[in-house]
Amino acid sequence: MHPIQKAAATTALDGSPLRGRRGCGSFAQIVAARAERCRVSYTTSPKAKKLPAELLRVNAQTPEIDALRYAAHFLVRGCVIGIPTDTFYGLATDPFNLAAVDELYRVKGRPETRALPILVNSLDQALVLMREPEEEVCGLDCAPWNFQKLAEAFWPGGLTLVVHASNRVPLKVTANTGKVALRWPKSPVVEQLIDEFGGPITGTSANISGFPACANTDQLMKQLGSRLPLVLDAGETGMGLPSTIVGLQDENWEVLREGAIPISEIEAVLA
Repeated sequence: MHPIQKAAATTALDGSPLRGRRGCGSFAQIVAARAERCRVSYTTSPKAKKLPAELLRVNAQTPEIDALRYAAHFLVRGCVIGIPTDTFYGLATDPFNLAAVDELYRVKGRPETRALPILVNSLDQALVLMREPEEEVCGLDCAPWNFQKLAEAFWPGGLTLVVHASNRVPLKVTANTGKVALRWPKSPVVEQLIDEFGGPITGTSANISGFPACANTDQLMKQLGSRLPLVLDAGETGMGLPSTIVGLQDENWEVLREGAIPISEIEAVLA
């Protein structure tokens, strides 16, 4: 069974497709006090020395569950953390926590006129973010045909799809555009972190706005080491290219950025 089909057949225990298996269990409770770092790092005197991010090593293919639960607890508390993806390192936080979203814009120095991409680990999560409640009964059939074709061909992987945003998505995340950029990365770390956190996370690149994207934690720490409480270190990401971005509007489509997936492959799928 294709991972898209498998994911679409699953639902969470609480009935919400936005939720994975809720993590942050006993391990995260034990380390809750340490996770307070993100609450206090920026509340001290401007002259105070900021602590560098905690680097936590994880296996890229079989990530340690305790490490992911620890990281998820930071997200629950509204922190912004650095995570590896299948393209470059990204900045993860809770897209439904407006204080956390504000912090992400501040950490990255990103203009609030630019929307934030959201990472998912199932087709169900993506569909909920791009449709209204009255459309949910028809499942994938309600999604535009070009979304279905591209998701089936390239998810999980290096493709970001820009679609109409559901009213569930905060306007700040969409930068008041009414559109949301969604991606299901081919990364066990990201997929399982979403499970442990219990829902989608942001996925903008982990760099200061206007600076190069980071393929390893050495690069990330040089740019953002004093602005984050935690970075998950899975080594080099290896891709060397950002995700390809395709904008979808009704039955029309447009490649907004060519990256990991060549335009020729997009054209072949949608021909």
